[in-house]
Amino acid sequence: MAFDEDGVMQQFGIRGSFGKVYLGDVARASLRSLGTHDPPVFTQMPRIDEQNWELSCETDEVKMTISSSHYWGFGLFARCFLNRIVMEGSLPTRARCAMDIVSSLGRNPWEPIRVKAFERSTSGLMTAHTSSWDGLISLARESMSDDITRLQDSVHRMRGVDEAGDAHLDSADEALERAMEALSDKNAPAVDRALSRASSALVRADPNSDLGSMERELLGD
Repeated sequence: MAFDEDGVMQQFGIRGSFGKVYLGDVARASLRSLGTHDPPVFTQMPRIDEQNWELSCETDEVKMTISSSHYWGFGLFARCFLNRIVMEGSLPTRARCAMDIVSSLGRNPWEPIRVKAFERSTSGLMTAHTSSWDGLISLARESMSDDITRLQDSVHRMRGVDEAGDAHLDSADEALERAMEALSDKNAPAVDRALSRASSALVRADPNSDLGSMERELLGD
């Protein structure tokens, strides 16, 4: 990646961009976990070492600051850099971001190559790092599980109320099954997409909703 004179992250080759910065898989996964976000801005630009930097990125719900620095080997080994991730926002939003980072990486981002050097640099034991991440992931899973249960209850309550809406309720059930599968994979974005589809199907199944009433009028019910 590159950046412009104001520190805004840019792709290589874009007019006005210069410099070179290496993000690494953890930083990329962290930015992806935000979903749609403002362009990241480097608050500390890399100089000689393209892996030594700090950036900030925001959405309507959360602000994320990521800094990169080496923790062993004087910056000579790419696998011995650490990212400090600081999130400001609601706890459920931060928890979902943490879960999505782990899911996107396919490994635990808090597990370093050189444990002792990592612990010294972060002033924290591996048990503390593991506990912090696991706590956020558990909170995210509980929150999304509650969302799935709430929508499942709504589907059950609406069964038999209006036969014209049964097809939509079936679609909601299918979407909720996908949501449970995504939750087991710790895939927060996929859970959110499935919950959105289920919510939409429930609205269409509800004869008292504007959308549900409109569909029935068009169908001649």
